[in-house]
Amino acid sequence: MAVTDRALCAVPAGRQGGADGLVAAVEAAVIGGANAVQLREKDLPPAELLALARRLRDVTRGRALLVVNGPPEVAAAAGADGVHLPEGAPMPLKPRAGLLVGCSVHSAEAARRAQAGGAGYVVAGPVYQTRSHPGVQPAGLTLIEEIARTVDVPVLAIGGVTAERAEEAVRAGASGVAAISAVFAAGDPRTATLELRRALDAAWAATGAARR
Repeated sequence: MAVTDRALCAVPAGRQGGADGLVAAVEAAVIGGANAVQLREKDLPPAELLALARRLRDVTRGRALLVVNGPPEVAAAAGADGVHLPEGAPMPLKPRAGLLVGCSVHSAEAARRAQAGGAGYVVAGPVYQTRSHPGVQPAGLTLIEEIARTVDVPVLAIGGVTAERAEEAVRAGASGVAAISAVFAAGDPRTATLELRRALDAAWAATGAARR
C-alpha cells in the first residue's frame, strides 16, 4: 500500500508538492507494483480531497485498490474501493455502499476492536523510526507479532518500512507493508515501489506466507 504525501512529490517543473506531482507519483507507484493506494491528505477540505480522489481513481482503476483516508462520503463519491479510518474512530458495522473499511492501529487491543467493528484490514505501526511521526517511539516488530496473533484480517506494517526490512515484517506476521517516504520521497517512485514489491514477493516465497 502506497500512502500518499503530496508534500514529498516533485512536479515536472521542479517545484515540490502539489496534486499534479502526487498523481504522477501514484501512477508510477502502481506501475511499480503497488496494489493499493491510500489517499492521505488530511489538510485538504472535502471538496479538494474529492477532486484529488477522482484523479487518483483514474490512474488506479483496474490496477490497484484506492482507499480514502477521510469522510466515507468522499470515498463513495469518488468511486473508491474503501475508506481508511484513524484508530478510535467509530467503525461502521455495515460498510457504506460496500466500501472496504481499513483502520490504523497501534496496539493489539485496538486491532481487535477494529476487526470487531468491521475493518477488513489494519495498518499497524510505526514499526521503525519514521519521518512522518518524528519523536514517536517506534513499536518494533513485536507489535506486528501481537496483532497478527490477535486478528484474522490482513495486517500491514507501516513506519520506516524499506525493501530491506520487508522480509522481517512478513516473518513477524504482516501480510504486506504500507509505505509513505519509501515511495513518495524517492526520486523514482516506480523503481522504489518495484524494489519493495520484489522484496515482498521474495519474503512471501521464503516464508510460505499466504497473501491476503
